[in-house]
Amino acid sequence: MRVAIVGASGAVGQEFLRILAERNFPLDDLVLFGSARSAGTKYIFKGKEYEVRLLQHNDDFKDVDIAFTSAGGSTSAEFADTITKHGAVMIDNSSQFRMEDDVPLVVPEINPEDALNRPRNIIANPNCTTIMMVVVLAPIDRVSRIRKIHVSSYQSASGAGAVAMKELEQQYREIINDGEVKTISKFPHQLAYNVIPQIDKMTPNDYTKEEMKMFYETRKIMHSEVRTSATCVRVSSLRSHSESVWFETERPVSVEAVRGALKAAPGVTLVDDPQNYVYPMPLESAGHDDIYVGRIRKDLADDNGNTLWLTGDQIRKGAALNAVQIAEYLIKVGSVK
Repeated sequence: MRVAIVGASGAVGQEFLRILAERNFPLDDLVLFGSARSAGTKYIFKGKEYEVRLLQHNDDFKDVDIAFTSAGGSTSAEFADTITKHGAVMIDNSSQFRMEDDVPLVVPEINPEDALNRPRNIIANPNCTTIMMVVVLAPIDRVSRIRKIHVSSYQSASGAGAVAMKELEQQYREIINDGEVKTISKFPHQLAYNVIPQIDKMTPNDYTKEEMKMFYETRKIMHSEVRTSATCVRVSSLRSHSESVWFETERPVSVEAVRGALKAAPGVTLVDDPQNYVYPMPLESAGHDDIYVGRIRKDLADDNGNTLWLTGDQIRKGAALNAVQIAEYLIKVGSVK
């Protein structure tokens, strides 16, 4: 098994290295690729040194079985044919292919079989906020079909990458040392001591691209006509995203039934003891694989509704871990060349 990581020097690329080692992923060889800026950088994986190669249109992927790509949509679009032409399975972390009919969009806890039908040998990793939400809602959807979702996300700096995390830290240093923020580059406004109700670019209907991803991707993953209305907000935490979710089911579902479904769900940790003020927070979910869920209660405005709070590590389950789990499934069922 020969594995490639494209975008190895980024936050998600580095998380790939950690997760592959932690899970003892069955690889025999590892190849790292990056831009001209990161080519030549060396990383240690399981005691062995690997040097980042320059990503080029050549035959470097000839003997690669699985390629994890996390270098941005434009890079994925440009190099998809180069990566897959010799039979490698490309598991792509960008938004480039997510809504294309001939590319499966997969969350292994929900629709792993979709990964087996990949005409272009590309599998798309969903948006981080979508992954976290559907991991939690899909088990409830099996109790009673979910018709509507309203969600507000509280997304950390990590969602914008390693550079964004450094920018947030720099802004806090500038406030402490100089009393004002001078560094605003990765975000549209100052993020330190602030929240920004915009993630990604605005679309013609005044929802951002991030918010529309949650609408369309949820339907594709859950094979459902569910409608999702989202407001995505950047907050000044460093790592792990959170979401406040209201959902309406076809018939009333009790809080006890919701808790029961989630307690048995893979990839979910229930942290829900409201009378003792026990609920999950980003600081607790950071660095962990599961999505943490709490504040489960009936929706006071909808007899068929419930509401809950969730938080999860955007770089792990929201990105690298989900992709690795897809690869593990493909290996388990013998669906790799």
